[in-house]
Amino acid sequence: MRAVIYEGAGGPEVITIGEVPKPEVGKDHIRVRVHAAGLNRADLIQRRGQYAAPHGWPANIPGLEYAGEVEAVRPGVTRWRVGDRVMGLVGGGAHSEAVVVHQDEAIAIPAALSFVEAAAVPEAFLTAYDGLMARGRLARGERVLIHAVGSGVGTAATQLVRHYGATALGTSRQPAKLARAREYGLEIGIDTSGGSFRDQVGDPVHVILDVLGGPALADNLAVLAPLGRLVMLGHLQGNQADVSLEPILRKRLTVVGSVMRTRSLEERIALVADFSAQVLPHFPPLRAVIGSTLPMSDLALAHGAMERDESFGKTVLTW
Repeated sequence: MRAVIYEGAGGPEVITIGEVPKPEVGKDHIRVRVHAAGLNRADLIQRRGQYAAPHGWPANIPGLEYAGEVEAVRPGVTRWRVGDRVMGLVGGGAHSEAVVVHQDEAIAIPAALSFVEAAAVPEAFLTAYDGLMARGRLARGERVLIHAVGSGVGTAATQLVRHYGATALGTSRQPAKLARAREYGLEIGIDTSGGSFRDQVGDPVHVILDVLGGPALADNLAVLAPLGRLVMLGHLQGNQADVSLEPILRKRLTVVGSVMRTRSLEERIALVADFSAQVLPHFPPLRAVIGSTLPMSDLALAHGAMERDESFGKTVLTW
């Protein structure tokens, strides 16, 4: 089968497409013929040699989410048949023509979604749902600040905030992205091209989904309401911070980290089951926001565009 291969650490020039053996299918597992796969910043960081794949997943084949058809099942599989349409998350290897997953990790693709649309759902919506509800304990009527609101996770989170009856605030350094995000439920857009968001938030917020990291930590703590929750999903601007811890104590804040890729099989299965029951029936009107769709042969171009922050929503690759 064909697969994207990183021939070392570096820039987009290390990306190649080559032939690799199809993965073997073990008990309780299925093999999925991948038709489309999402691109995530984790794929770029892995390409630079800064984010190794978890144990058991391909070390040099990227890709964290897929959509396709079940092409093989093994003994013990009761949920799926050959030909079923499924999507989901993996620890790596989704940028190939086939992936093997445990039957309980796969998610049924809603009938209204194409493979391209489905490939943009898992990473963005599972991350946003878990961050808002499990980690952020979002309640109706609360205010939520979403950093990088024009990203895949940002556009998913904005829709979920509206779905759960809360108010979405979002940051971006590009006013055009803020304008586009309003279509998906953003109520207050904050342009950070000129500096901090702290003075633009207005009333305190109850939940923050943060991908910025250390440089934003002090301002995040400052704008949280008492008993507020800061959910840290990444540190794109740096992983170091020199801040006062006083607001955490005084306002009794919760600061929690979250990452999908390193979770155990049991954790992933539980999240998939919860998501499938609570969120999946609402596709549509919920939908993944796709900024661009490219053939897998143009993956290097997609990496470059994402590094230049040109993308809005998700980038999807197809075979």
